[in-house]
Amino acid sequence: MQRIRLRYTKRGRLRFTSHRDFQRAFERALRRAEVPMAYSAGFTPHPKVSYANAAPTGTGSEAEYLEIALTEARDPDKLRELLDESLPTGLDIVDAVEARTSGLADRLTASVWELRLEGVAPDDARRAVDMFNAAETVEVQRLAKNGMRTFDARGAVAHLEAREAGVGASVETHFETHSPQADRPTDHPCAILRLVVRHVTPAVRPDDVLSGLRAVADLAPPVPAEVTRLAQGLFDEETGTVTDPLAPDREAVVALSMATPTAAASQAPA
Repeated sequence: MQRIRLRYTKRGRLRFTSHRDFQRAFERALRRAEVPMAYSAGFTPHPKVSYANAAPTGTGSEAEYLEIALTEARDPDKLRELLDESLPTGLDIVDAVEARTSGLADRLTASVWELRLEGVAPDDARRAVDMFNAAETVEVQRLAKNGMRTFDARGAVAHLEAREAGVGASVETHFETHSPQADRPTDHPCAILRLVVRHVTPAVRPDDVLSGLRAVADLAPPVPAEVTRLAQGLFDEETGTVTDPLAPDREAVVALSMATPTAAASQAPA
């Protein structure tokens, strides 16, 4: 059985698709592309697809991940092209690699988010960010299944900065996340927040950080923020960077391809 890991996006109006909507669209794409999927056992077999830490409905994303299991080996790049052609524009398969390591979900320990605040002056955003960063704790509330829950939104935030639209940010990632098709309109100036959040329990989402900014600095955008996940992966505490979670699989594939000819040569007759 072969396992393939994919990175996909949610762009433009497709950011409003729910995770269940994407699941249905992806399973249809698997059938159209005639992917030799492995299926679960039982009375209602379903394709073996593992989703990891999906973004909330209404947010765009450049870095969503899933893993599929195949009964026959396929070239990851060709498989990516076939699936991308079978999905609507906006739900784009942008990367594929054969799984050679375990624990993909364990490598998704942080996310990089971009929040576009229409109607907010950059100076006001910087003042609010400074107050948020200076606070030891920022308590916010969120409605959960068992009622209203209060938790700290500050502890999970590894980095938060404000800038003007079109100005570069200092947060780094170790893989490409930017795209001209990303959900980032640039029709007029506004404040941009760049946010790195550790994946903790309870999860701290971008809207929780916005609630925290309102609590500490009375920052309230006149329209809902446009939120895009730029990256997610392993967070390096020393450098403050978020690394590509598929890199270990790529490295393992390269190492295997280099080792195979060597092993064949050592077995050849003298």
